[in-house]
Amino acid sequence: MNPSAGYKWGSSKKRYEWKNEYTQQGFAPRDAELERDLFGEENHVHSGLNFTKYDSIPVKVSGQNPPPSFERFEQANLHPCMKENVALARYVVPTPVQKYSISIVTAGRDLMACAQTGSGKTAAFLIPTCSALFYQALNLIHRPQPHDYRFKASPLVLIMSPTRELSIQIFDEARRFCYRSMLRPCVVYGGAGSGGQLQELARGCDILIATPGRLVDFIDRGKVDLSRIKYLVLDEADRMLDMGFEPQIRQIVQQKGMNRDRVTLMYSATFPREIRTLARDFLKPDYLFLKVGRVGGTTTDITQRVMWVEEQEKKETLRKLLASGPPCRTLIFVETKRMADTLDQFLFDSGFPCTSIHGDRTQNEREDALLAFKSGTCPILVATAVVARGIDVKSVMHVVNYDMPQDIDEYIHRIGRTARVGNSGLATSFFNDRASSLCRDLTKLLLECRQDVPEFLKPYVTKNLKFDDDDD
Repeated sequence: MNPSAGYKWGSSKKRYEWKNEYTQQGFAPRDAELERDLFGEENHVHSGLNFTKYDSIPVKVSGQNPPPSFERFEQANLHPCMKENVALARYVVPTPVQKYSISIVTAGRDLMACAQTGSGKTAAFLIPTCSALFYQALNLIHRPQPHDYRFKASPLVLIMSPTRELSIQIFDEARRFCYRSMLRPCVVYGGAGSGGQLQELARGCDILIATPGRLVDFIDRGKVDLSRIKYLVLDEADRMLDMGFEPQIRQIVQQKGMNRDRVTLMYSATFPREIRTLARDFLKPDYLFLKVGRVGGTTTDITQRVMWVEEQEKKETLRKLLASGPPCRTLIFVETKRMADTLDQFLFDSGFPCTSIHGDRTQNEREDALLAFKSGTCPILVATAVVARGIDVKSVMHVVNYDMPQDIDEYIHRIGRTARVGNSGLATSFFNDRASSLCRDLTKLLLECRQDVPEFLKPYVTKNLKFDDDDD
C-alpha cells in the first residue's frame, strides 16, 4: 500500500476510507461536512461562564526539572495541524491540567496527574501524544498489505480505561484530535461482539483505546502487538489499580511484550496514597506528579445539597424533587442493578421521561440509554457506578445520589458529572444512617467547597477545620 496514502474519518456511521488526497506532509485538506460531524455542538462540552475561576486553583508539580507551562494553546509546542484541531474544538485557554500536562508530555516525561472532575483531562493526554506523532506519522504508520491475514495491529498509543462507556467517549475525542492526520484510532471493549472490533484492528491501528479484559484477549489471540507503544495512558488510574484491574494491568504492561522505552501517563480526579505508591511500579523514577487543587477535591461550581432521607421515603422524595424544579438533564445514581431497574420503572410510571443503565444491560442497550440521555429524548438517567467516572454529557445540570456511595472518592466522581469545564451544576444527596461512614469526609468536602453543612453533620465541623493535604 502506498505509504503516502491516507484515510479520513467520516460521520459516526461511516468507517475509515483510504484517500489519495493527502499533502506531502501527510495531512488531508479540510472537509466542512466532516468538521460539522466531529466538532458540532450536539455532544461536545465547551467551557462555561465560570471557566476563569480555574486561574485561582493552586497547582503543584512535584519532581525534578519540570518543563514550564503555557497560557494559551498558541504558545504550546504543538504541531500546526493539532493547533488547528484544538481551535476547531473551541479550546482557547487551557485548563490547569492541560497547560501543565501538555508541556510535560511533550517533553517526554512520565506523569501522574490528579485534577478535578470536568477539568479536561482527556484532552490533556490526547493533544500532546497525537501531536508528537503527527511529526512522525509518515514513517510510523503500519498498515496491512493486501491479503495479509497474519497482520497484527501495532498501536503507537495505548489508552486503557475501566469502562466501555468511557472507552467509547475517549475514542470519539481521539477522532477529533486526529482529524486530517493519518493516525487511525480504534476502540475495543468487552460486552460486545469481537468480530467488528477485530475487523477494525485488521485495517491498522495507531491509537488503541481499550478495556483491560478485551485487550488481554486480543493480545493472546495474536491480534495486537504492543512492541511499538510510545505512549501508555491509564485513565481513571486509581480505579484501574484499585478495583480488580491491577493483575490485568501488570500482565499487559510487564508480560505482553510492551515496549519498555515508552512514556507512561496516569490521570484521575482521586489518587489515594496507597494507589500512588502502587502506581510508581509502572512509572520511570524521574516521573512528575501534577496536582491541580487538593488531591481528592472537587469544584466549587457544584452546589452540593445533602438531605436526610430515610430509606422508605426516598422514592417519594425523589418524585417531589423532580416535579418541583424546572425540567433539566438529571443523572440519578443508585448502588445496585436491581434498584436501577426498580427506580426507572417507578419514575416512568410517575410520568417522567427516563431510562436506566447498569452492568447487566447489553452493550446496545447501554449505548441506546446514553444516546437517549444525551439527545434529551430521556433527560433523566438512572445509573449505577458504570457512568460515575469520566463520562462527559453536555448540559447535565443535576446529579442525584439516591443511594450514597461507599467512599468519598466515588462521591466526588459522581457529582463531577455536572459542572464540566467551568459550567455550574447541582448535586443532591439522600443521606441517612446507612451512609454514616462518610460523615467526616463529606463534611470536610462541604467545608472545603464552601457549601452549606446540614445540621446532622454539624458535629463533624470542628473535626474538619484543618485540611491535611495528602502530598507525597
